[in-house]
Amino acid sequence: MVQNSELMRGIAETVILKLLSERTMYGYEIIKLVNERTNGEFQWKEGTLYPCLHRLEEAGLIASSWELSSGKPRKYYSLTKKGKIAVPEKVGETKRFCTALGALLANA
Repeated sequence: MVQNSELMRGIAETVILKLLSERTMYGYEIIKLVNERTNGEFQWKEGTLYPCLHRLEEAGLIASSWELSSGKPRKYYSLTKKGKIAVPEKVGETKRFCTALGALLANA
C-alpha cells in the first residue's frame, strides 16, 4: 500500500478529475472507487480527498450540489466545462510524469 501522503497529494486532483469525467459522485464514493481500482494500494482518507475537492471547486474545475440519496443528503461533485477541458491535459501530464519517473527508477 502506498502511504506517502506527499505522493498522494501530487496526483489526487488528477485522479479526482478523471473519476468525475466518468460520472457525478459523492465523496465517499470517490474514496471507495480509488481503493477498488488500485486494489487497495491507494487508501485515501477524508483528509486527502476533501481538501482537493475544495481546491478543485475554488478553481472552477468542479461543482457540487446536495441531493437526497436513500433519505440522506449527500454532496455530489461533477465536472464543469472548464474541468472537462482540463481532464485530458492533467491525465496526459501525469502519464508523462509517470513514464519519465519509471525511466529514472528503472535501474535502481
